[in-house]
Amino acid sequence: MAPRRSRIMALCLAFLLLAVAGAACNRGRSDPPLSGTTSVAEQAPRKSWAGSHPAPPFPAGLTWFNVQRPLTLEQLRGRIVLLDFWTAGCINCQHIIPDLHRLEGEFGDTLVVIGVHSGKYAAEHEDDTIRQAIARFGITHPVINDADFQVWRTFGARAWPTLVLIDPAGNLVGYHEGEGVYPLFQPILASLRDEFGARGLLRSEPLPLAPGAPPATAALSYPADVAASEALDRLYIADAGNHRVIEASRDGHILRVFGTGEPGFADGEAAEAAFRQPQGLALSPDSATLYVADTRNHAVRAIDLATGAVTTIAGTGRQLQQLPTGPAPARQVDLASPWDLVQVGQRLYITMAGVHQVWLLDLASGIMEVFAGTSREGIDDGPRRAFATLAQPSGITADSANLYWVDPESSSVRTVPLDGDGEVTTLVGTGLFDYGDTDGPARQASLQHPQGITIAPGGALYIGDTYNHRIRILDAAAGVLGTAAGSDRGWADGPAGQARFNEPSGLAFAGGLLYIADSANHLVRIFEPATGQVGTLALSGLELLRPAAPGILSVVELPAQEVAPGAANLRVAIEAPPGYHLNASGPSVIEFATTNPAVLEPGERRLQWQTDDPTVSFPVPVLLAPGEAALTATLSAYYCREGQEALCFIERIELRLPVTVREGVSAAEPALAYTLPTR
Repeated sequence: MAPRRSRIMALCLAFLLLAVAGAACNRGRSDPPLSGTTSVAEQAPRKSWAGSHPAPPFPAGLTWFNVQRPLTLEQLRGRIVLLDFWTAGCINCQHIIPDLHRLEGEFGDTLVVIGVHSGKYAAEHEDDTIRQAIARFGITHPVINDADFQVWRTFGARAWPTLVLIDPAGNLVGYHEGEGVYPLFQPILASLRDEFGARGLLRSEPLPLAPGAPPATAALSYPADVAASEALDRLYIADAGNHRVIEASRDGHILRVFGTGEPGFADGEAAEAAFRQPQGLALSPDSATLYVADTRNHAVRAIDLATGAVTTIAGTGRQLQQLPTGPAPARQVDLASPWDLVQVGQRLYITMAGVHQVWLLDLASGIMEVFAGTSREGIDDGPRRAFATLAQPSGITADSANLYWVDPESSSVRTVPLDGDGEVTTLVGTGLFDYGDTDGPARQASLQHPQGITIAPGGALYIGDTYNHRIRILDAAAGVLGTAAGSDRGWADGPAGQARFNEPSGLAFAGGLLYIADSANHLVRIFEPATGQVGTLALSGLELLRPAAPGILSVVELPAQEVAPGAANLRVAIEAPPGYHLNASGPSVIEFATTNPAVLEPGERRLQWQTDDPTVSFPVPVLLAPGEAALTATLSAYYCREGQEALCFIERIELRLPVTVREGVSAAEPALAYTLPTR
């Protein structure tokens, strides 16, 4: 496919740098903001924030997520509406998600946030990409797929993110471009709530949302990066969606888990430490320390592999709001979404995606400073600190002379010498809105939002071409880009040209094998260049992977049953769906509770099994007396696809069985049967 410009190129005529607190991605101007709107940041405080111009209706025929049917502004009368124009790969859009969650929690059902996903890249126009992003970022509010920029144009959006505020009467209040959402909007929303509440014009009943039921959880959740050591026979996985780091042997046997599995920011022993969506890993040359880019905590962590202890070596846990003026102690410096890292000697190089720079941490002195990038988003080559511009730098690697990294927002590969005040040079890529999927001479070839890169013995650069769902290979010396593996989006092992990936990200090379964090497939894949074969890493020792966030379960209400009183057995049957089997690698567990022990009392409270059979069944003694009760069975079941042993899942669910016990009923035994879902 020839290099192309995204459909929004016509909208983008100039790029502006905003202050860090109001930073926006790839900002362009052609359409003015909608008539009747002004920037809320530029408006003076006023007695009433009510608007005076009606908001235009949403265009028809768009795909909506997290709702049963498309919403209209008429249906939303009586609620404050906040439109969030975003695109999945934009770091600034990701930065404001905590602000939106905070506002939603504070204002409850009086506020409706609607995400308008106006994707920059072709892959971001696909429904599946948006579904993955909604799950990855934990978004529960309604989202529109605005693939053709109809809503974008209707409301005059010009940057990612743009927020448009609509009052409960359906009138436009104003807009804001960039970050800094909570402190700006909180007092305005409070004023609107008070004003319209006093007039009796607010609705507070819950909006009928329909977020998809949590699916069975794969052993990994959006793995972002891998690090590997042939000498130690170790593989490390940044299990970003589960907020943890996993240590395994290179054949997939899990040995240790670092982090509780719940989002947080805490140092300590392996089981006590907490991460928040770690995206990058780097193993020290002596294999004694694993460095972690703890992206959503805006911190760099270090894991002592001898003791398992986790410590913070850079960052405060706060997102950077003002660029540092010079070198400073790393523990006193705020960071902005550190994405990946690589160690060379006593220097740790870190891609600071949130401010479009590469930073340097001197491990001996603990001093941190900017190494490359002015912080303006772009693809300008030149002196590394004074002139070069980067675009959300992500995966990074190095040889003895140079750093190499990928800039997803310009679909490029960049390099700079390690020593001296050298210049940044672009190896692949031409512009912020240029992307494609072509091989050939590097300056004419193209990528689409790559997020991973690593170097192999001999100097070949392997690239996780994320939105093209392929692994690319760059010969930097010859200036040629090729495709190493991958075809269409999906999952398939086999010959490299037929294999399928789903948003491959971080990469590591060890022992002649390329390990791939196949993020949206929730897998680690293995590519062997010598044979041209792609496989899937089969994880074992799954009992160490405790499901994250144990309080969050989907609930299935089973049909009510009537049974006769007396001593009986509860017949329990758990079945894998057709084409699947249960998995003996992990201990499956079911635990029982009852709302009324006087009516229904289980003789056993907990059952555990490990089997590769397609089904298990157990008789559980119960005492039944006249009345009503509900039996709750909390299930954690491990199972796998037939013939695809690495595609294994964990189903965590709460089964509720209403039981009525009365005389004269012919059924003597209650039954609890459940078939695990297909994936």
